[in-house]
Amino acid sequence: MDRFEAALQQWREGERRAAGANPDERPAVDAVIDAVVAQLRRRLGGAFTVDELVDLYDQGTGWTLDLAVSVAPGAPWAWDQRTVADAAFHRYVREATDYAGGRRLSAG
Repeated sequence: MDRFEAALQQWREGERRAAGANPDERPAVDAVIDAVVAQLRRRLGGAFTVDELVDLYDQGTGWTLDLAVSVAPGAPWAWDQRTVADAAFHRYVREATDYAGGRRLSAG
């Protein structure tokens, strides 16, 4: 399994955890995920590749905790990086220039 496949597996699991959140907790979880996606957009700019997103993920997601606390200060359930960071990366990978239909497109 390459780095992308491993990351995608983690990201999908984060999305599943987010989707399974308690309905009363879901708005805070979604707000944090949206904030992380917005930060990913700022960090990577316009067009980006799957590999660039995986590289950013491999650098660590610790920065998402501060963001989560600032977005949902009274909702510690929305601070779990394995859920919100992974779900955000999963949502954002769909915008990669070389990603379609749940897979990375081949170059050339």
